[in-house]
Amino acid sequence: MKKKKKDLEISFYEGLIKERPEFVPALHSLGDAYTRRGFYQEGLEVDKKLVRLRPDDPVVHYNLACSFSLTGEIDQSLAELKKAALLGYDDFRYILKDSDLANVRKHPQFSEFFAKLKKT
Repeated sequence: MKKKKKDLEISFYEGLIKERPEFVPALHSLGDAYTRRGFYQEGLEVDKKLVRLRPDDPVVHYNLACSFSLTGEIDQSLAELKKAALLGYDDFRYILKDSDLANVRKHPQFSEFFAKLKKT
């Protein structure tokens, strides 16, 4: 039953986006639904679109970093985390526990990046 609800949820948001392709709240919800359902590539595409629509939003860049991490694009994930931090993302504790970022935390440059974050 839960699986069907998620499918309905995705269909609902996809329908909204079809009618209003730049409806940011619906795009956020669709990207989240894709990720929760395991459709990481689809979530990545939504997050890329959100970055085009909201290039100065730190949370949008953080979410894109998560999507890149989930799809194994580790260098891009780290680059987006850096952008998110430069734009003001500052929930550093969450970066260390967010399961979406597990892959990027294994990257050799992550420790160096995170040490610099803590200093600022």
